[in-house]
Amino acid sequence: MYKKEYNFVTYWLLTSLILVLFMISIGGLTRLTGSGLSITEWEVFKGIFPPVTQNRWDEYFLLYKQIPQFKITNPNMSLNEFKVIFYWEYFHRLLGRLIGIFFLIPLIYFTIKKVFKKNDLLIFYFIFFLICLQGLIGWYMVQSGLVDNVTVSHYRLSLHLLMAFIIIGLIFWSLLNSLYLKIETTQEKKNKTFFDILISLIFLQIFFGALVSGLDAGKIYQTWPLMNESYYPDDIKIINLFELDNRSSVQFLHRNLAYFLFIYTLFLGALIYYKHKYLINCYIIVFVLVFAQMSLGIITLLSGVNNYIALLHQLTGVALFLSSIFLRFKLTL
Repeated sequence: MYKKEYNFVTYWLLTSLILVLFMISIGGLTRLTGSGLSITEWEVFKGIFPPVTQNRWDEYFLLYKQIPQFKITNPNMSLNEFKVIFYWEYFHRLLGRLIGIFFLIPLIYFTIKKVFKKNDLLIFYFIFFLICLQGLIGWYMVQSGLVDNVTVSHYRLSLHLLMAFIIIGLIFWSLLNSLYLKIETTQEKKNKTFFDILISLIFLQIFFGALVSGLDAGKIYQTWPLMNESYYPDDIKIINLFELDNRSSVQFLHRNLAYFLFIYTLFLGALIYYKHKYLINCYIIVFVLVFAQMSLGIITLLSGVNNYIALLHQLTGVALFLSSIFLRFKLTL
């Protein structure tokens, strides 16, 4: 790979990473503001441009009036209020299109120029496939809130968010590969399991966080450290563990997985201190982010799920996820 192409690849991946991070931010605000159902049709090409005439606005608003969210939750919403939630969803979808185009066009150029080896090329096209699949999952999620529900399925919301983290994780790993030369030793292969467990725990915690958001489970108990003056609230049910009538269990699991993640991070810190001292600086970043994420989770609860604090909680989760990947990557250097 020539230096010129090397620089282009790095800038391409870095910009893609920033765009996906921005996409996750917009998606979080779209969810928190209840804007995700404002556009009731997929409109792959038709929806590129926003409505500019009064007739088009009336058409969009009329479609929104036909779904349960308007009839049950927002029956008194005005057109101007509708425009606010419409633009959140519109920019979310527009950014998704932009990410797909921005990722594909340079990839085609790099393919023609034979910049990548075959295995690397397959990975990049797989990432592009996931970006396209994410658009389908997004629409699949929206569909779940158009007929019988006032909000989208929390399972589909979780799938949508997890896919976003998979995409940003793969792009970040590819970016690291373009910046560093990896040399994995036998000893590091033996120890990498502990680092993989950290990433898996963070990923699992993101899943539970998405369930909490999708079920509005953060609004059930807004106290800490106890839930209803008890560590284990009496309204938790073993059956229907992740359903609407059992939101307490979701919040309980999300809280306790956070405690376990914190303890595991301390254990990993001890392992790094005794066997991988060169990773200390990277580990400190991960530890600080774990602590910050826990603190923001508590503050989010106590604030009554303030939108801005909840978004900061989500973005800190992204930073934690990426920092854990970087820690794992540094093990191989």
